Amino acid sequence: MSRAPAPPRAAAAGSPPGPGAGVSHRLGLRENWLQFSLFTVITLLIGMTIGVERVALPPLARQAFGVTSVLYTVSFIAAFGAVKAVMNLTAGRLSDHHGRKALLLVGWAFAVPYALLIIFAQSWWWVVLANVFLGVNQGLTWSMSVTAKIDLVGPVNRGLAVGIDEAAGYIGVGCGGFAAGLAAAAFGLRPAPYLLALVVVGLGAVTTLGPARETLPWATAESARRGGTAAERPPKLSRLLRYMSWHDRSMLAVCQGGRANQCADSLVIGFLPLYFLHRGLSLAVIGGVVGVYAWVWGLGQVATGALADRVGRKLPIVSGTFLIAGGIVVVLLAAALPAWLAGSAAMGAGMALVYPNLIAAVGDVAHPAWRGGALGVYRLWRDGGYAVGPLLLGGVALLGGITAALWAGAVLLGLSGLVVLVGFAETEPAHRRRAPAWESHRDWVAP
Repeated sequence: MSRAPAPPRAAAAGSPPGPGAGVSHRLGLRENWLQFSLFTVITLLIGMTIGVERVALPPLARQAFGVTSVLYTVSFIAAFGAVKAVMNLTAGRLSDHHGRKALLLVGWAFAVPYALLIIFAQSWWWVVLANVFLGVNQGLTWSMSVTAKIDLVGPVNRGLAVGIDEAAGYIGVGCGGFAAGLAAAAFGLRPAPYLLALVVVGLGAVTTLGPARETLPWATAESARRGGTAAERPPKLSRLLRYMSWHDRSMLAVCQGGRANQCADSLVIGFLPLYFLHRGLSLAVIGGVVGVYAWVWGLGQVATGALADRVGRKLPIVSGTFLIAGGIVVVLLAAALPAWLAGSAAMGAGMALVYPNLIAAVGDVAHPAWRGGALGVYRLWRDGGYAVGPLLLGGVALLGGITAALWAGAVLLGLSGLVVLVGFAETEPAHRRRAPAWESHRDWVAP
């Protein structure tokens, strides 16, 4: 799919730009509620796809393959994270040239071998390979669904849009996990949960192929309204990587914050359940404690995204990062279920404050012509935390035990919060005091 041609200036006021006369590309959540809703459903289905694995796979490691090593068990998270990080970068770059919808469809296709490999797996390495395909699926689909929503709403209510996207995704994770748990309880760990995943993937592909529309023309319309010529073509990938990772110190702070964020999530996925098992909690209670984290995170993002549209991005990001670290400390110091639930809820609230607003901050800074690529660089950094986190924290656990790994996670989050506090300058358009760095150094993002 070729990139839509630049719209005439009238498109900035809401007239139909690009191909397809009579099609409106006005920006705004209300103006695009139907397409926004469709992409929200797609995000829900994306979350359900990975939610199946979070519940059904860890028990499969022990029961079907006899895997007991902590590092060996979390190897599937590292494989998933490494591939997803690279695909985020690739997807963002390609989508600026070829559109969002085509990459969404490719992403859904990669979920099919993921499910089939686990269904027919003969050893644990089949499962690790399956997570390579899942990483491609998640990197392409979730990147494109959030980028599409940002395209549709434009600069107003960007935080709310990202909050809705992430809330839908993590509600989907919860729903997928719940449904997979029911399927596993009734029919066993294989193949029922992964047949469910294939049904979800089919629904996502049909929705994408059918009523969902390409949103790149909306980004083009926003670009025309902003005016100017220096940034109308995407910069070289090497320039964009340097800009996001070094030249713009706010984006550097955002990228490292995202990586620390996913290290924290990998800690919850791979290490917190083991910690509670060592404390003697039952699987049902552990599921409840960890579930509080996921549901507070998922449901809270709509409110925290809207909050950041009013108070700016920095306060929610900094306070949320410290709140995650504080929640881990509460869990470590507690000795009773109510306190563990409180610590889990604090971690979830912190994730809700941080997660959507890091994405929104990138959307604030990036030019619409290279927004997909900028989000891809950020998500490369962020989801690299899924690759680094399990290995780093797993090494700490081998040396000092699970408790030491949790303390290391708390310290990591505290340091990340300090970096954002010092290095991040407000990006929300109504609250920032200066323009994005690239507007003063256009050579940094030259095509």
